[in-house]
Amino acid sequence: MDADAFGIRPGEEMAALPATFDAGLHFIGRLRTPWRERSDCPKNGRQTDAVCTVEVDPAYAAGLRNVTGCTHLILLYWMDRATRGLLVQQPRHADGPRGTFSLRSPARPNPIALSVVELIEREGDTLRVRGLDCLDGTPLLDIKPYYASTDARPEAQVDRAGAEP
Repeated sequence: MDADAFGIRPGEEMAALPATFDAGLHFIGRLRTPWRERSDCPKNGRQTDAVCTVEVDPAYAAGLRNVTGCTHLILLYWMDRATRGLLVQQPRHADGPRGTFSLRSPARPNPIALSVVELIEREGDTLRVRGLDCLDGTPLLDIKPYYASTDARPEAQVDRAGAEP
């Protein structure tokens, strides 16, 4: 998505992205959600109880074997309609600009997003989950099991005001 589609706020900075890419990837499916417009999306998956659908392409469906042994999954997805290259952002909730890498915003050089979702059920190559925060049709990159024993970091902290000027 072009930066002009959402506008650049005062204090924001864009990177000059390279003309070519460093790596390739394959989308393994699509995420189906109730949200068609960015303004309708929750800011994070914990702000909604909406049940969403993970459609895994048939070529990758064998990878879902044993997935129902998980109560929660990590979904990695490509925010294909997000602004790319934004390095400094002015979040609406903040009193000043923030570096992109200190934010969970979809606007970033590589718009990769992550959500921990609750797995409700599997039907063939489709999963029903709760906890997504993306637009309908968002490309799926990967599915991983969520392990509370290694993925949860209760001691983690984020200083919303930022530690740097």
